[in-house]
Amino acid sequence: MRHTHSHGVRSIDHLAYTSGMSGWNPAFKTVLALGTLVICLAADRATVSAAVILALAALQKWKGGLALHDYGGLLRVPLAFLLLGSAAVACDLSSVPAGDWSLSLHWFYLCASADSVRFALALVLKSLGAVSALYLLALTTSACEFVGVLRRAHLPGLLTELMYLIYRFVFVLLDTHGRMREAAGARLGWRDFRTSCRSFGGTAAGLLLVALRKSRTYYDAMAARGYDGGLCFLEEDKPWRRAQAAGMAAFWAALIALRIIAT
Repeated sequence: MRHTHSHGVRSIDHLAYTSGMSGWNPAFKTVLALGTLVICLAADRATVSAAVILALAALQKWKGGLALHDYGGLLRVPLAFLLLGSAAVACDLSSVPAGDWSLSLHWFYLCASADSVRFALALVLKSLGAVSALYLLALTTSACEFVGVLRRAHLPGLLTELMYLIYRFVFVLLDTHGRMREAAGARLGWRDFRTSCRSFGGTAAGLLLVALRKSRTYYDAMAARGYDGGLCFLEEDKPWRRAQAAGMAAFWAALIALRIIAT
C-alpha cells in the first residue's frame, strides 16, 4: 500500500515518482495534457470542462493509483482562488439596486444577475479543467523527464536548466523554512501576535541568508561533479504505446463531439 503524504507542494514530486503512470512515455503525457488543455479552453462549454475534470480524475484514480481524497486535496488550493475570482466576476458594485439580486452595504449595493453567476460558474469549470490537465502532467511526470521533453523540443538549454534548478531550489527553501518554523515554535515564537510578527521577520531574514549560502554550496557541489554548464540526466526508455495513443485520440474525439452537441 502506498504511503500517503500531505497535500502540499512538497508531495507533488513524490506523487510523480510513485504514480502508476510514471512508466508512460513523458512526451506522450505532455501531448495528452497540453492537447486536453487546448480543447478545454477552446471548447468554452461547461459540459466539456466537467467531462475533462471527471475523466482526468478517474484516470488519476484508476491508472495513477492516486486516491480521490488526495487528488481533491490538491485541487482545493486552485479551487479556492478560482472561487474568489469568480465572485469578483459574478458581482458588481452599483449606487442603486440592480440585477436579479442586490445586497445593500450602506454606501453602495453589491449586485449580481443570473447570467453573471452562470458565466462565473462556467469560468470556474473551464479553469479547473485546465488545472486538471496540468495536474495530469505534474502528478505523473518527474521534473527531469519533463526537462528531457523540453530539450527534445529544442527549447534553449539555458531556459530548461533554469526551470529545473529553480524547481528544485523551491523544495530546498520549503524544507529550510519548515525547520526554521519548528525552531521558532519550540521557543514559543508564535505564542501571540507581536511575537509572531517578530518571529516572521526573523525567519524571512534568516531564510534569505540561508538561501544565498545554500545556492553557493550547491553550485560548488555541482562543479565538483563536473558541471560544465549543462545538466545531464539518465532517462529510462519509455516507448509510445499504440493503445495509449488510440485512447488519447478517442478521448479528444469524445470531447469535440460533446462540444458540437452542446452548441
